[in-house]
Amino acid sequence: MSSGAAGSHPHDASYKLLFSHPAMVADLLIGFVHEEWVAELDFATLEKYPGSYVSDDLRPRADDVVWRVRWRERWLYVYLL
Repeated sequence: MSSGAAGSHPHDASYKLLFSHPAMVADLLIGFVHEEWVAELDFATLEKYPGSYVSDDLRPRADDVVWRVRWRERWLYVYLL
């Protein structure tokens, strides 16, 4: 049993800290997403994005870690839950 918010686990804080660094997020994408488009990502543009928002049905949401990165002329959002 965890002693934090509903659904949290003891390792959540260390997981969030680990993936709060752009180099770790880039390594994760390169190492685990085996798609050609990953080579086109501009990792120099990686920026942490607010992970709290309100869903379409007006429920508050808080994701673990959200990043965005440029892919061609668009932003790609990476959610690490």
